[in-house]
Amino acid sequence: MKKSEQLINQDSQYFAKPGRIKYYPLAISHGYGATLVDVDGNTYIDLLASASSQNVGHAPKQVTEAIKSQVDKFIHYTPAYMYHEPLVKLSKKLCEIAPGNYEKRVLFGLSGSDANDGIVKLSRAYTGRPYIISFVNAYHGSTYGSLSMSAISLNMRKKYGPMLPGFYHIPFPDKYRGMFGSPNVNTVEEYLAPLKEMFEKYVPAEEVACIVIETIQGDGGLLEPVEGYFEALQDLCKSHGILLAVDDIQQGLGRTGKWSSVTHYNIEPDLITFGKSLAGGLPMSAIVGRAEIMDTLDAPAHLFTTGANPVSCEAALATISMIEDENLLQGSTDKGAYVRQRMDQWKERFESVGDVRGKGLSIGIDIVSDKKNKTRDGEAALKICNRCFDNGVVIIAVAENVLRFQPPLVITYEELDTALNILESAIEDLESGKLNDYDIAGQGW
Repeated sequence: MKKSEQLINQDSQYFAKPGRIKYYPLAISHGYGATLVDVDGNTYIDLLASASSQNVGHAPKQVTEAIKSQVDKFIHYTPAYMYHEPLVKLSKKLCEIAPGNYEKRVLFGLSGSDANDGIVKLSRAYTGRPYIISFVNAYHGSTYGSLSMSAISLNMRKKYGPMLPGFYHIPFPDKYRGMFGSPNVNTVEEYLAPLKEMFEKYVPAEEVACIVIETIQGDGGLLEPVEGYFEALQDLCKSHGILLAVDDIQQGLGRTGKWSSVTHYNIEPDLITFGKSLAGGLPMSAIVGRAEIMDTLDAPAHLFTTGANPVSCEAALATISMIEDENLLQGSTDKGAYVRQRMDQWKERFESVGDVRGKGLSIGIDIVSDKKNKTRDGEAALKICNRCFDNGVVIIAVAENVLRFQPPLVITYEELDTALNILESAIEDLESGKLNDYDIAGQGW
């Protein structure tokens, strides 16, 4: 029996099933750059980047050295009561790189989930209003607050409801499919109509504290908005005194070629959350926002004993420095454009590729069974993923049928070429019937 089989069998005895979405029998030994090595010595090109938490790649020396250096000083002392320099340095740096032409403050946590919980606390406290609005297909986390804000999977809501009160959801302004599964894209005004009706009939606008957006809906299918929607939404928010917050946990810190994905749009959020890749993969999240909002609560309203861990802070500072030193923002933009030159041809070449979308190295490939009606084909998407895995590439499908192409920003052009060859070959094999016998039962979201 292979080492990976032994490890996975042991895992199934002790690790509870709510903690993992099943894909492949990949038991990782180590990684470097955009390469993963399993416990049996097999290598894979990583197009998932550990759910976009490894933007600067696996085990980059600049980050690992920063971690080792801090561990030798002290591992942690809680900032709930005391001070340490790594927190101050990181707070200052995040205030500098986060969008927004205003005085900023920062709060730290352990995951994107708790950061989005912080949005709920801060916006309600600052405005004195109870309601939070987010989008259908949004994924904001797994704590009860962030889960109540999410609307992406019944498995995240079944058996332990009800969710927390005060949350409402509106259609995301998808520029590929229209509302309610229609193949026809809606206009900005049509996408805003459900929100305006909500204000008129059952959710008073003056009682809404905040609207929370993902500029690109990540796990919802790498969805991009119709042009002008976010700007119109911000105008509507301002007219009613509603805060605008951005969950940049997946799309931030270089993923789209910018420090923040907000920069691609003409909006200025009041609050923004970072996580995932912030500390090079160590547990850390941050809320950055207007000083007057961030200071509206008193301690201990949003603090964590192990939050702003100095090891994580130093890892985050090294991650940010690496993005700067290696020009990874421009690298993400350039590599994304390089990839799209080839992928965009797939829309014409393959009947199963309905759309290719995204910014920088945050790209979604929409797999369909009917191009005209844009019919999702989740089974085909998973078969493509499995074929890629068999040939040394790790990629998954989100939103049922969308291939999630989010490699580490340090991926080389040679690795991109190899991965694209394998991915393209898998799509060819799908359309020629060579993947008909693939068993994908129980896999995916």
